[in-house]
Amino acid sequence: MKKYIILGGGGVFANHTAGYLLRKPEVEKVVAIGRNPRLRECYSLNVGKNDSRYEYKQVHIVFEQKRLFEIFEEYEPDCVINFAALAYANSWNNADLFYNTNCTAVVQMIEFLKDKKYLKNFCQIGTSEMYGSTVSGPAKETSPINATSPYAVSKLTADLHLNTMFKVKNFPMNIIRPSNCYGPGQYVYRIMPKAILYMLSGRPFPLEGGGRAEKSFLYVEDLAEAIHLICNKGTLGETYNVGSDEPVSMKEIVLEICRQLGKDENEFVKITEGRVGEDSKYWIDSTKVKKELGWQPRTSLQEGIGHMIDWCKKYQDDLMLDPDYFVLRA
Repeated sequence: MKKYIILGGGGVFANHTAGYLLRKPEVEKVVAIGRNPRLRECYSLNVGKNDSRYEYKQVHIVFEQKRLFEIFEEYEPDCVINFAALAYANSWNNADLFYNTNCTAVVQMIEFLKDKKYLKNFCQIGTSEMYGSTVSGPAKETSPINATSPYAVSKLTADLHLNTMFKVKNFPMNIIRPSNCYGPGQYVYRIMPKAILYMLSGRPFPLEGGGRAEKSFLYVEDLAEAIHLICNKGTLGETYNVGSDEPVSMKEIVLEICRQLGKDENEFVKITEGRVGEDSKYWIDSTKVKKELGWQPRTSLQEGIGHMIDWCKKYQDDLMLDPDYFVLRA
């Protein structure tokens, strides 16, 4: 595919995906669409700078859909990659905002795009959280759904709608359910950059619930490679899990950061109260995308954390200006 529109285009995963696509000589255009003005360099990483094939446009997918649809018509993308979502575990308050963005806006976009001849694939970035806590083994794409938060339910609803539109209307789409992804450019309230910045500034990191929860972590460049493969070679209508092979506890993540920074865990880790309603383990089986498309994660957790530390050190003063807690916005 040659022309891409990436929704949620200001976020870390969209940035890295745009950068990955721009390294492909066959790519003609990448238009990133985000709700905010282009973020400063510590987050944007200067992706697309001085590349005429890249454009960034500030458009809110809920409140400015007329403008969004005009951009679809102007650029006639072969593929729309939808990262845009309210994505935070504590979604029991103001749950309607999660449904507006993660479900209703997606349905409205599909309604507009469903008869457009230029569209070859609508790639929905879903979530592995809809499988719920996977304590007995990794979840396959066919595993029972057990969404345990309004966020997970809102994402699941969009997936179900897409499946119906493919089966009845032959709407070209794929769903990707990644494990927890991370990479340079991530907001500083996420566990890795937050822990690194706390330790770099000499503060003990507050580890919720002792870090018992387990998740499988995937480096952002590995996700970008999977997205490109699925957009271009995946079977339309299929859902693909994309994740690492084994889960790791939040405590192990923080201890690895301690090791790489040469910090004493007894001094730099403080146990705090756990988050209400948190699932104990997220773990997915990515056999399908490996067998069908030959994808494999390339970046080890240790190597990825090293990249995160390098990024935090490079932009430490700038990153410290931002809040290390999540602020819910429409």
